[in-house]
Amino acid sequence: MQPKLAPNILLAKSFKKGHWKGSYGLVGHTADVVNAVTTLAGTLGDRLIQQFGLQCTLDKIKSTVRLAAYIHDWGKANEHFQMVVRHQRDPLNNPQMLRHEIASVLLAWKFREWLEQSEGDFYTALAAAGGHHLKLGGKGGRKTDDFGEIRQGSGDDKLYLYILDVVNEKPQFNSHFRQLLKYGIKALSLPKNIKLSQKPANIWSIQDIKRQQFEIREFLSEKWQPDPVFLAVIKAILIAGDAIGSAIPTTDQSIKKWITEAIQITLDEVKLQQVIDHRLNGKELRPFQVKLAQSSTRVTLARAGCGTGKTLGAYNWSKSQALGRKLIFCYPTTGTSTEGFLDYVHNQVDSVLLHSRADVDLAMATTGEEEENGEEKSNETAIKLESFKAWDKEAIVCTVDTVLGLLQCNRRPMYCFPVIAQAAFVFDEVHCYDENLFGALLRFLTVVKAPILLMSASFLPWQKEAIEKAVGEPIEIIPGPPELEEQKRYRFHYADNPNWTRVEEELKNGGKVIWVCNQVNTAIEVYKEAKKKGLNALLYHSRYRYQDRVKHHRAVVDAFKPENHQPVLAIATQVAEMSLDLSATLLLSQIADPAGLIQRLGRLNRVYCGHALDAIFYPDGKAGYPYSKQQLDDGLRLIQSFTGEVCQKDLSQWLEGTDNQGKAKEASLLLDGKWMTYSTSLRKEGYNITALLEQDLSTIKSLSNKEIANYTVPLPTKNIQAWKKHKFYPIAPQELWEYSTDLGAYEVNKRDNKSK
Repeated sequence: MQPKLAPNILLAKSFKKGHWKGSYGLVGHTADVVNAVTTLAGTLGDRLIQQFGLQCTLDKIKSTVRLAAYIHDWGKANEHFQMVVRHQRDPLNNPQMLRHEIASVLLAWKFREWLEQSEGDFYTALAAAGGHHLKLGGKGGRKTDDFGEIRQGSGDDKLYLYILDVVNEKPQFNSHFRQLLKYGIKALSLPKNIKLSQKPANIWSIQDIKRQQFEIREFLSEKWQPDPVFLAVIKAILIAGDAIGSAIPTTDQSIKKWITEAIQITLDEVKLQQVIDHRLNGKELRPFQVKLAQSSTRVTLARAGCGTGKTLGAYNWSKSQALGRKLIFCYPTTGTSTEGFLDYVHNQVDSVLLHSRADVDLAMATTGEEEENGEEKSNETAIKLESFKAWDKEAIVCTVDTVLGLLQCNRRPMYCFPVIAQAAFVFDEVHCYDENLFGALLRFLTVVKAPILLMSASFLPWQKEAIEKAVGEPIEIIPGPPELEEQKRYRFHYADNPNWTRVEEELKNGGKVIWVCNQVNTAIEVYKEAKKKGLNALLYHSRYRYQDRVKHHRAVVDAFKPENHQPVLAIATQVAEMSLDLSATLLLSQIADPAGLIQRLGRLNRVYCGHALDAIFYPDGKAGYPYSKQQLDDGLRLIQSFTGEVCQKDLSQWLEGTDNQGKAKEASLLLDGKWMTYSTSLRKEGYNITALLEQDLSTIKSLSNKEIANYTVPLPTKNIQAWKKHKFYPIAPQELWEYSTDLGAYEVNKRDNKSK
């Protein structure tokens, strides 16, 4: 059978009629990405080598990532892809047989005798090219070991490629593909004479594809031994370069110029001093904060309790450690990152807040392939655009996922790699990390050779030992200010039931009360009871629509501000442990794990009033979720260990004196996966999933993806398999879940909802 004729031009992207640009063509797009990765590597320069401790030259990085960029989209020269970008094939009902990046690897493998003559590392480039859409070797965050899925339902048993034409009964390179080869000769100095032991075929049968996939996978898995850090860097630069190279400029400014100027923007000492002065408001830095700036080690640990000025100390540390770099400040949650952004750098330095809810309002060129997966279409483009906002900023405030997610090939950190590659880092609330997060932190400390500040209310002995081992060089531990940590802030009381009389007395005396429950339903019941009693009560937990959660968060924070003299009772769940920067006059809490209890105590008497205040604890009675019986027993033991007045130093010493060895999972897909590159979970799997409510469907159907995110609600993962979906969100049935802006989401006719 004769090969099918190539279209007028090989496309890389879809375009609207009358809006043609060379970047939409395969050769043009390839050139854009080659130029983008060249600019990225060149502008980052030796900082790239220093940041990751690479044992190679900058020229080796450049030549390898340029080779990866050159071959990354070769596979788009196939009939299925070319029909999709021309809107001649419905990728949902008639999917492509093979993803284009897998076809790129198979095709480049056929040309390896020629491509190996490049100055770059061909096999590293090949692996990077195959994973540049984060779908190689895994699906849905799970390892599959497949070297690219051969999709069912394509309607074909063969795949046609636009590689060769038959002229006078002799095969020769197709004129359009020949342009791509010529570009490689010009840009990568590849040999003009393309000698191949076997000409690539224009027609691939399913058996041909499977045979070649097996050959490549076996070689890359068994015979190839790459430098894992070098490979990780090449993958990350390619993914970031392809993302920015796919952006169609809306002005005459070139992508090259934008990249260069964006990366060269680093922390400015004058603006950083403005942040510090604004927060000090005429006061002097504490000795503890001054010592942080004087630390002589690359990795420093700040061990200090709540309200001691760690964050301000971190910005002072940045003056000596982060100038000439970008600064990334990492918090455990979106709430803490938002508060950290608003309280410090917003309107003070050129900064950006990055987390999964950030607004996106730019436009990207698409291939049309995104239609194959709703999540990819609505999510990937938005994440790319959001990530670009960080490239030209001096300071980035984000959740820890934006940095440590790099180790698990998460999209946002991959697209933010040019920022990560030249940043200094502050990680706050390290004691709150689960075993996966802490393991990722250890792996990050091993690989990344940047200035790093770790902040925590306490570091357990096993954690300090693990950090020292990961860093592999001396570290300095700077304790918090003793004059604050030794203040007797708390008096502990334990009761079988909560003391409503004590709460009402406190409010009558003008106090501000924080009541922390372990489960959402418990918090709702307490809130309803408070309303029955006529108390000024506020409710805050995680199970609100995002837009409503922001309002509840702000209402609680504002109610506790010193200038607001109205008594208030705030009822919350574990969200209070980190995201609420407030100072209460009375704390009520269910027994929880020790670290969580210490965090809750950080909301009591945070602004020290001169004497100890009451903290009343009572049992949970529901061991299993979110805390095990052992965790609840340990929490009770902490409370019962103190009979008099208690200070923060007492709590940290108790915690550090326990024999809890803990554990950390240090696995990293990016560093350990070799040829595999797919996004997998950074954090320990939780009990909630982000969903939409059925009662909101009529409203959200006309909304953009950005606007829909405001209607999402975290709900328990149980029994969701049968739920329908909108976009990529599960839809919670109305007969199971009700909602009010006051209470949030709650199960119909159920009281014991196991949700945080």
